Amino acid sequence: MEFTKKQELIYNLPIEHVMRKNVITVTPDTTIRQLKEILRINRISGVPVLDGGHLVGVASIEDLIKALEVGELDVPVGQRMTRQLITVLEHASIIEAVKKFSQFHIGRLLVVNEKGTLTGILTGSDITRGLLEAINLNDHAKELKRNPQIIFREDIVSDQTSLILRYHIKEKDFKSGGSASSKIKRAMEQLGISPQILRRVAICAYEAEMNLIIHTNAGGELIVEIEPELIRMTITDRGPGIPDVEQAMSPGFSTAPTWIQELGFGAGMGLANIKKCADSFTIQSNLGTGTQLDIVIQL
Repeated sequence: MEFTKKQELIYNLPIEHVMRKNVITVTPDTTIRQLKEILRINRISGVPVLDGGHLVGVASIEDLIKALEVGELDVPVGQRMTRQLITVLEHASIIEAVKKFSQFHIGRLLVVNEKGTLTGILTGSDITRGLLEAINLNDHAKELKRNPQIIFREDIVSDQTSLILRYHIKEKDFKSGGSASSKIKRAMEQLGISPQILRRVAICAYEAEMNLIIHTNAGGELIVEIEPELIRMTITDRGPGIPDVEQAMSPGFSTAPTWIQELGFGAGMGLANIKKCADSFTIQSNLGTGTQLDIVIQL
């Protein structure tokens, strides 16, 4: 399967780099009439609702239309707003936002920090703009750096020559999510590995890393062994185990608790995405003991 530069960047680009930080907001006491003018003047389709600085809902053009249909122009927004909040963490990768857009079929995502405070808003057009800018910057950086350090040399004689990268991943450490996979990608760039292989490795490493963060009780370990002919990744955890591996492989199925899904993680695409990228992929899981993933990508 071919993976594009855009797909690679979706995994590596943090949401905070592409979100809009100057967010127009309203309060629960704002009237529907006032909301109508705010949306019209700013040419937007929805706004977050803050009560004393706390995020309590979203007022969209759909809420406005429903209120207009029954003549409730002077009703407070708090009576018509949507209280179900779909958010993502500002430090998360864009891929988590893409999963949320796909899962909930919405037009905007609220971006929050670890305390749940609103820090920005994200739309599909923001992602497109951010990707275009990142692609241009990435191309420029590669023009400046044309001499990758190749470690596997033909004059090194060994029955088995390999480079091993080892990373310890902490459970629920969402702020550091994606850092290990980024380090793996940078190391492989230094080895001169082709961009197409890099993209597949980056996706597998990111999804595996996030699984350790989301689903384990005591973290886990991500080991990457790079040989001249293949890349092998072994991911082990001391988590609760997977009750039904086949079900866990189904796109959209997730065992992540509600509070994690509200942060924008655990959309249920991780294992399915890994399988798409790997040449070989196996799972061994025991309830109460943990899970091991073995991934092989041929060079």
